[in-house]
Amino acid sequence: MNQISPELAKKLTQAVEKMPAFPKSVQKILELTRNMDCQPKHLVQVIEKDPVMTVKILRVLNSAYYNLPNKISSVNHSVAFLGFNTIKNLALGIASVGILPKQNDAGFDIQQYLLHSLTTAGIAKLLAGKLGGADPMDCYIAGLLHDFGKVVFAQFMPGEFNRALQKSSGENMPLHEAESLIIGVDHSVVGSMLAEKWQFDKVLADCIRNHHSTDGGEGGMWASVYTANQISKKMAFGDSGDSCIEAIPPAACQYFGSDIDEIIASLGDLSKIAEEARLFSQAGADA
Repeated sequence: MNQISPELAKKLTQAVEKMPAFPKSVQKILELTRNMDCQPKHLVQVIEKDPVMTVKILRVLNSAYYNLPNKISSVNHSVAFLGFNTIKNLALGIASVGILPKQNDAGFDIQQYLLHSLTTAGIAKLLAGKLGGADPMDCYIAGLLHDFGKVVFAQFMPGEFNRALQKSSGENMPLHEAESLIIGVDHSVVGSMLAEKWQFDKVLADCIRNHHSTDGGEGGMWASVYTANQISKKMAFGDSGDSCIEAIPPAACQYFGSDIDEIIASLGDLSKIAEEARLFSQAGADA
């Protein structure tokens, strides 16, 4: 990446500062779940203090998708039925949708972007489960947030971002390369700045910064997110604004192999992840 000029650095910082804060309830959820002694009741207490989050979680869980035998009427009931991690991921997904702008002047499709991010998160979690050395929940969060820098560009640098989108599409060039040429930096950098603003762990912010890097600097988490991103694009789960499918780099091949079709086949039916992503995105978008 080229050296960022002081002028551009200031512009990026101002854009990031204008982004809404991640909900305090979600920050508390992340803080709790990093504690090995955290109990489900602690998670329930945090979510129930956020009435909007509670309503949306219950709406999702009582949908036909989960096909539960009885209606769930409380968050406590939901944890008992579906487990701690499912509710945590649902809260994160809904929160991510809630802070997205409804529209932008760059012509960037936020709904399709969201589907891509949610499916990347689910696939990254699945891949991490095969590794044994990367925490699947951390990989889910990294996958969910990996492209959030695009939202910053779309909202606060719409003209430049639109030109990058057009260059990427017209020249079949990876979007991050087009962004670097037109804006002077790509979405992974501003995305990591946003993760730092939201006070996520440094390793997660670094993974977001490096999710287009080919050197494997973040080990299993990096490999899971990098590979999941390419799989989501190949499977056309949503649209990240970038249709270029990049080769799996050698540092990630050691975990999953080099053939993306073989990796996809090894994961089984991914339609459930795609359907869950659609459900989460709809729940978060609803008032």
